[in-house]
Amino acid sequence: MRHGAAEPAARLFVACWPGPATRRAIVDWRDLWRWPGGTRPVPDAQLHLTLHFIGAVPRARVPEVAEGLQMRFEGFVVGGGSAEVWRGGVAVLRLAEEPPALRALHEALGRAIDSLGLPVERRRFTPHVTLARHAAGAWAPQAPAALTWPVRGYRLVESLPQGRGYRAVRVYR
Repeated sequence: MRHGAAEPAARLFVACWPGPATRRAIVDWRDLWRWPGGTRPVPDAQLHLTLHFIGAVPRARVPEVAEGLQMRFEGFVVGGGSAEVWRGGVAVLRLAEEPPALRALHEALGRAIDSLGLPVERRRFTPHVTLARHAAGAWAPQAPAALTWPVRGYRLVESLPQGRGYRAVRVYR
């Protein structure tokens, strides 16, 4: 490495990934939307519920972070949700319920991230699945999403450069 060159970093986040049946239900509901030109739907395999965005972490610290996020986990079930288009044209499935176990997991992970000396996002946690970007003016279905999502684990995930997708660093069950 050149003197003064930045240490390579990984852009990390923690999320719940839907199983195949839940993903199919989300995709089927997303396909009921009417999208304006230029909308960029999230690829099916990348649909997820973000628990915490961590950001850039030196690659040398990734194993420490992965170990530090291991904790007891109580599974839970998330019900359906409603359609929203947020500022900036982000179309989301906002979850209808926030089970206490989801809130507890979010808070415990926040404490773990903080104890690792990493920044913890201070915005209010709003459980959602991002469906599409550049979606201002999208027409959403009136019917809520009919899905039952059994959450049995979470993942530490790296966002790959140039929008090439995601890589699971560690899966926690």
